[in-house]
Amino acid sequence: MTFNIFIQSCIALMFLVFSTVASWYEGSKILHLPWEWKYTAIFSKVVNGPVEKASDILPIDHFVYAAKFAPTFPIIMLLSSTYLLILVGYILFKHNDKKFSYFLSSIGVLFLVLSGFVSNSPTIGLKYFFTIFLFIGIISIVIALIRIFQYMTKDQINKGSINNY
Repeated sequence: MTFNIFIQSCIALMFLVFSTVASWYEGSKILHLPWEWKYTAIFSKVVNGPVEKASDILPIDHFVYAAKFAPTFPIIMLLSSTYLLILVGYILFKHNDKKFSYFLSSIGVLFLVLSGFVSNSPTIGLKYFFTIFLFIGIISIVIALIRIFQYMTKDQINKGSINNY
């Protein structure tokens, strides 16, 4: 790993840690809003059944609340973790452009699917997440297709030059 990639990883990791702590703090407001438990304590309902008191709420639901109503830090979490994921993919597939392109297209499909899950949300935060998921999904797939096209073109040129000799 080069020094440049190491620095990028450290900065993205710092953003991720800071935004995670800030999101968790902002999302802890759900503990004091019992009328919101029915709509936002999604994971708590799956694990514990109906949420009847604040102690029934799992910490992951703090992030759901923050994403819905205070989306700044959850968006920074999303962007920094996505950046780290793409950086790890780049490190793993640095010597194989084709596999990295498939990796990017997989990320694109994942984000398009995630955008479908939050597409009908009435909250402003999840509307932002829909837009970001859609944008990252489309950009990832477009970049992957461009890279695959370049790889195929380069491969065709190399085959043509070998056959001409």
